Amino acid sequence: MTAIAAPHRPVWIAYTCLAASMALVGSYVGLSKLLVAVLPVFLLAWLRFGIAAVAMAHWVRRQPGEAPLSSHDRRLLFLESFLGNFLFSICVLFGVRLTTALAAGVIMAAIPGVVAVLSWLFLKERITPRVAAGIACAVLGIALVSLSKSPDGAAAGSLLGNLLLCGAVVCEASYVVIGKRLTGNVSAKRISALVNLWGLALVTPLGLWQALSFDFGSVAPSMWWLLLFYALAASMWTVWLWMTGLRQVPASRAGVFTVMLPISAALVGILFLGERFSPAQAGAFALALLGLVLATWPGRHQTAVTLN
Repeated sequence: MTAIAAPHRPVWIAYTCLAASMALVGSYVGLSKLLVAVLPVFLLAWLRFGIAAVAMAHWVRRQPGEAPLSSHDRRLLFLESFLGNFLFSICVLFGVRLTTALAAGVIMAAIPGVVAVLSWLFLKERITPRVAAGIACAVLGIALVSLSKSPDGAAAGSLLGNLLLCGAVVCEASYVVIGKRLTGNVSAKRISALVNLWGLALVTPLGLWQALSFDFGSVAPSMWWLLLFYALAASMWTVWLWMTGLRQVPASRAGVFTVMLPISAALVGILFLGERFSPAQAGAFALALLGLVLATWPGRHQTAVTLN
């Protein structure tokens, strides 16, 4: 199968796409706590995939020069959606309903380490010392914030909620690794649309079941606007940005950009949900940012690569 050709662009564009994608993911993870307070989880997921399916309908068709999907690509697209879209959404939505956005951000900081391990196991990518140092910073950050207490002494969240978020970490790491296999043969826009359609198909029975007994008139107009942002950000913008950046960045290095997810989720919790931020948590996120710099700072022999 012929890989998709891509014009030459600086690597920092790929880094920007990856960082923006994960920052958006973190923002909707935090804001979804508001949505799950008024909408049942499966109905919320179903509406999200349905809205995005309409918005991305024109992305489904194969682009000129793009090879037809192989049976291997079809299997990867299903796994990409099942793990990184369907299961990730369910784990996050149920998880944030039981815990805080700040706790979600803390747990999501483990994603870079899980991505590096999976990319080493399945993609045979070498973990460079600098990337390893970046991962270590992320691990130290999560350890620091896990051992600290919030300023008001409140609990970090329920055990079940935190376990569900840990499941979301594994799903998101799998999404990164599988996406790396897909981006050589399928365009970023088409991946986004097809993965979303699989998510819609998987959640439709559960979504319809909850829709039949739900009072839609009880939802405030502001929540519908938030749902629109959530749907477009979660299914359309973040996937396209991530797949675009991933085409030229190794999965183990791209995984470090997932530190933007916990940072963004925590900021939403602090700025919009009234959650308090301690000095230890500030130090933890500083370590996460240091890990990002260590993993992405260009070396002496690094050259520009391609980006679609």
